[in-house]
Amino acid sequence: MILEFNIGNKIAIHSMEDLCILGKLEEAGTTKLNKSQIARELNVDRRTVDKYIKGYKKSNTRNRSSKLDEYYDLVDDLLNHNNTQVFFYKRILWQYLKDNHGLDCSESSFRRWVSKNKDFQSYFNGIRNRTVNGEKRDCTTTHHAMHYVTLPGEEAQLDWKESMNMLLKDGVIVSINIFALVYSYSRFKIYQLSLTKTQDVLFHLLDNAFEQAGGVPAKLRTDNMKTVMDEARTQYRSGKINNRFKQFADDYGFQVTPCRAGEPQVKAKVEAPMKILDELYAYNGMLDIAELNQKLMEINNRVNSSCHPETGKIPILHINKEKDSLKPLPKDKIRNLYQIKSSSVKVNSQSTITYKGNYYSVPPAYIGRRLTIQIHDNYLHVYCNTNLVTIHEIVEEKKRNYHDSHYIEITGMSIKGSKEDIEEFARNNLKEIGEIYK
Repeated sequence: MILEFNIGNKIAIHSMEDLCILGKLEEAGTTKLNKSQIARELNVDRRTVDKYIKGYKKSNTRNRSSKLDEYYDLVDDLLNHNNTQVFFYKRILWQYLKDNHGLDCSESSFRRWVSKNKDFQSYFNGIRNRTVNGEKRDCTTTHHAMHYVTLPGEEAQLDWKESMNMLLKDGVIVSINIFALVYSYSRFKIYQLSLTKTQDVLFHLLDNAFEQAGGVPAKLRTDNMKTVMDEARTQYRSGKINNRFKQFADDYGFQVTPCRAGEPQVKAKVEAPMKILDELYAYNGMLDIAELNQKLMEINNRVNSSCHPETGKIPILHINKEKDSLKPLPKDKIRNLYQIKSSSVKVNSQSTITYKGNYYSVPPAYIGRRLTIQIHDNYLHVYCNTNLVTIHEIVEEKKRNYHDSHYIEITGMSIKGSKEDIEEFARNNLKEIGEIYK
């Protein structure tokens, strides 16, 4: 468009941004503008013309609303108004919202959205060394991982995630340990919850882990934990393996390979993924010990079913290739020496099992089936084959022991009503049962 002014100037206007040229001419006193006429020529509002003459430029980017904005109040409550649940990493918060609140977006998009909000970002800036349930958590990394290649069946790496103080939903704080074993070639991981780290428990968990993976590796790489080493391996000393653990290794056919003290990066395949277990803190104060174990199993299944960023393989599929190179488990006669004693029980019509005259609940899906029970850490562990069904604290003076989730499910099979009504009825019944069987 060509605009002609009373001084004879002809100026080409190709876009609204070109109107700033007129503003410069007006400032120089070389022309007088009739903004209403220009607006009519351009078929726009006079105020729009005035704005562009003064130098306004349209932004090339749009401030679009995000579908994540609907989660703002929830995230704000979780991060800034919740004194119980703890999220050490943005990935953990993203996973929590996916699992519990229907979040449907990529992790990278969620991280960008959180980073743009100063209040949310400040939470994560200050979270790394937070004290949780009286325990100081240090999430900083002080060493670098050592990369090396292992062949199928060559090695597994052992470690513990130690002394995690967790608040249970009944208000009790319990210190848990998580046994972690990673097969180095396939990156197949086995996590198991334990309240103690005794040598007997370690033997039992290793036996379980070898069975889950389908065989025994040639070498077990570990740190200088006291249940394995009598004397630590250092730069100057080879260390001394505990005699009983050495006998266990010989019976199962693997070589013990301890790291040198102060060099945890040598077993980075098990060390590096440990921070994923901090996801349990997102459920701090929400679960009982059995539900906490169930959540750990869900995390374990998820990481084994996800593509590993380094290998590009899915561990649960890749372990099948590694199984051909693993050593077979020893005969039952030898395994029985290291397994915590088990006994078989049948689930009755009320979805409970009996132990020393007391009743303990299991999910009603197991009614009529035979399950296996083991006792350690003063807890009753209930298994179906190798799968952990539930855990109960052994309370001799309490006749009937129900987990809320089990009893609510049992109640829902007996009466009709809304989910809320069934839950309320079940919880009221549990209170009465607790009073009767005190």
